[in-house]
Amino acid sequence: MSTEQGSRYIQPDYSLLGEEHVKAYRETNGETGYIWNGAPVLLLTTIGKKSGQPRTIPLIYAREGDKYILIASKGGAPEHPVWYRNLVKTPAVEIQVKEKIMKGRARTAEGAEREQLWQVATQVWPNYDQYKERTDRLIPVVVIEPVG
Repeated sequence: MSTEQGSRYIQPDYSLLGEEHVKAYRETNGETGYIWNGAPVLLLTTIGKKSGQPRTIPLIYAREGDKYILIASKGGAPEHPVWYRNLVKTPAVEIQVKEKIMKGRARTAEGAEREQLWQVATQVWPNYDQYKERTDRLIPVVVIEPVG
């Protein structure tokens, strides 16, 4: 672990990413890909804002009770990630955690809830604090609550 701007930054291993990560996760029910750089990963499926087609991405997550917490950091990029813009338009999502596939409803946390959940998420992935330093935007904290 190295320190960058006073945070606990972890240099990630990018050997498993994107569609390859999704494929490996699905084929093994998370045996491959559930833990990525020491953090738990789920598969988030949103409906494409423009295409209307399902889009799946692997994302680090944290838990707070029965809620799944996602950070729309995009590594501190100046714009929100596509998956976040998709779920803002269509908050009905699907998540896969290991072999368990669930329907969920996504929302953006605000105010004190956002701050508290940010702290929960940085316990899982300390790099979020570094990503926050790289951008002027307020990084969304997403809460997914299972439904049905």
